[in-house]
Amino acid sequence: MISKRNSQELAKLNLGSTNTLYPTQYAPEILESISCLNTTDNAWISLICNEFTSLCPKTNQPDFAKIYINYIPAQKLVESKSLKLYLFSFRNHGAFHEDCINVICKDLFKLLRPNFIEVIGEFSPRGGIAIWPYCSQSSSSLKYKKLKAKRLEDYFPGKYSKT
Repeated sequence: MISKRNSQELAKLNLGSTNTLYPTQYAPEILESISCLNTTDNAWISLICNEFTSLCPKTNQPDFAKIYINYIPAQKLVESKSLKLYLFSFRNHGAFHEDCINVICKDLFKLLRPNFIEVIGEFSPRGGIAIWPYCSQSSSSLKYKKLKAKRLEDYFPGKYSKT
């Protein structure tokens, strides 16, 4: 059975207007969440942003990336338009690739308190080098701590094994 959203919850969302204001600076406060209606299932949610941009803090040149966000919600889901505007807010933000991915992961973990979240950046090469930073966080549950360790091992084979 598909549960319906209540109108009071939907009315609290700020970004449903037709006049979208795009942030010009890093704006974590723009992120919004909605309740997860199916908290008993271990739903895996994947969000992909194909057009992420930020600025190199040293050269001020634009960096382009595909951002992968995977998470298992506990009580909340990220509202997708707020996520889009939040990611857009990095456009004029000067930060290294690794910092962007860490900040995104931390901001989303703070907002959602999911069971597990990982953020992967697939940055386009500049100067012949592609950088693909990874960051993850999990709840204190042993099940999700093990998942975090397993995903880290999958992403970096051999580097984090216990042998």
